[in-house]
Amino acid sequence: MKITVLGRKCAAGQAFQEHAAKKLAKIERMLGQGVAEAEAKITATAQKNTVSVEVTVTYQGVILRAEERSPQMNDALDACVDALVRQLRKHKTRLEKRIHAAQLADFAESEPAVEEETHFALVRSKSVPLKPIDTEEAILQMNLLGHQFYLFLNAESNAVNLVYRRRDGGYGILIPE
Repeated sequence: MKITVLGRKCAAGQAFQEHAAKKLAKIERMLGQGVAEAEAKITATAQKNTVSVEVTVTYQGVILRAEERSPQMNDALDACVDALVRQLRKHKTRLEKRIHAAQLADFAESEPAVEEETHFALVRSKSVPLKPIDTEEAILQMNLLGHQFYLFLNAESNAVNLVYRRRDGGYGILIPE
């Protein structure tokens, strides 16, 4: 696994990099074959009294990401790796269920098909009118509504975009390709 460590407003020393490599070895074992293709990017950002650590692992098109905050950089990294392990286990379990269900379907073709229940419950559906507005107007609308994100039709590109509020207080925009 290729590991990249980046420090923002702090120095990610050699001890932190060694600790990160040791912790990510657990994820390498879980990924199994072809782990050389996997890439891990660790970003440590110092803030007032805490350190935020973000770990992003990309492997065969699957992106696993975790971000944690803690007073100590190593504690935040440990929490991130634990979250990534949970995500990876969940992903593998879903794949195994899909493969297992497909194999059962091959053997039981005469049986009626049973839909697999998922634990994703769609609670609400809402339609929104898309008016062409600029990004600043979309941010203002989002703040007026008190939401964390806002979907709008960008007047400049005539494409559907989404602005969102970041944890650090800034704003981001999602632009489809």
